[in-house]
Amino acid sequence: MTAAGALERGRAAFARLAWAEAYAQLTAADRGAALEPEDLERLASAAHLLGRDAGGQLQASLRIVPPGLKYDEASIGRVVTSPSLRGSGLGIELMTQGVRHCERLHPARGIRISAQAHLQRFYRRFDFEPVGEPYLEDNIPHIEMLRPASVGTR
Repeated sequence: MTAAGALERGRAAFARLAWAEAYAQLTAADRGAALEPEDLERLASAAHLLGRDAGGQLQASLRIVPPGLKYDEASIGRVVTSPSLRGSGLGIELMTQGVRHCERLHPARGIRISAQAHLQRFYRRFDFEPVGEPYLEDNIPHIEMLRPASVGTR
């Protein structure tokens, strides 16, 4: 597939989302790392968990990608919390709800993530274990982590 074809797929996927939600998701996700056309396609086929404050401002989000699109298992990615709310427990609540929602959508499939390597301890609370060796993604050390289907919902 050419870069132009991938970009067109991304644009088409983006068009399928409600504009306000797509913009909010893209803005939050793009703060940490630039989005690729494939990210736009995943946004359109993924479930999105969005956390807003009382004023409607987006403060946290993650996406759940169905099995077979990125990995054999379902995946949770683009986990983002507002820098001003880090350390408040919002990330823990976001991941707790994300894992529950992922398991409801894709029971008995397991969940695979691409975690920033320095956040392994955080993801271990949700029963994710590292698999493979660390690698660079967007010039940041990452590691794949897996939460087996046998763990079940907490």
